[in-house]
Amino acid sequence: MPETNPHGQQVGAVVPGWTPRPAPQGVRLVGRYVTVEPLADAHAPALHAALCAPEDAPLWTYRPQDAPATVAAMRELVAAHVAAVEAAPPMLTWALVPAGRGAEGIASYMRIEPGHGQVEVAGVLYARTLQRTPAATEAIHLLLRYAFDELGYRRFEWKCDSLNEPSRRAAARLGFRYEGRFRNHMVTKGRNRDTDWFSITDTEWPAVRAAHERWLDPANFAPDGTQRTSLSALTVRDRA
Repeated sequence: MPETNPHGQQVGAVVPGWTPRPAPQGVRLVGRYVTVEPLADAHAPALHAALCAPEDAPLWTYRPQDAPATVAAMRELVAAHVAAVEAAPPMLTWALVPAGRGAEGIASYMRIEPGHGQVEVAGVLYARTLQRTPAATEAIHLLLRYAFDELGYRRFEWKCDSLNEPSRRAAARLGFRYEGRFRNHMVTKGRNRDTDWFSITDTEWPAVRAAHERWLDPANFAPDGTQRTSLSALTVRDRA
């Protein structure tokens, strides 16, 4: 709640014991269904196979570039992501590797601000074989858990093109709260992009984490893999 300073002005509440948080590192995060590991050149062939067939073109509609046409072009894209670790501001990118398979997606940390305890997950790209699977959900869960539980961050953001309805639905399903729309925010592939902002804060995270863990529990899935309770139902229930 706001407080009032000696000048009669409202100011934000004190954050007890606040100090800048550690910067995230390219760590390996191992889950039950997926491993999230630092993106490397070795992932390029599997990523190209999983993401760049002609029928995969729709996966790249809302990205700044089209699908790399060759493995060599995918290697160049991977190299650019790897080099961005040293950029200002930095970006960390992970390969998403489902258990027993090769890399089938990527996700990045952007807008990394240790002084404020804020980070954004961005550039999330899932192969069709990864979409709507426990591994897809667990990948974001692991990145959330790293930011909140290990680094002590206060805010985790998700942004997407306002016309990217699957991304908007994914954010809501995962427990992110909608915050608003930045109009005329970007020009992507020569087209206007309005950007929708979502977030989870550290005070919301315990309930969201519990919902994720209940959904990811193997007991939540029937022998044929069908979910018994949807994640949307759990995140809405825990945040009502």
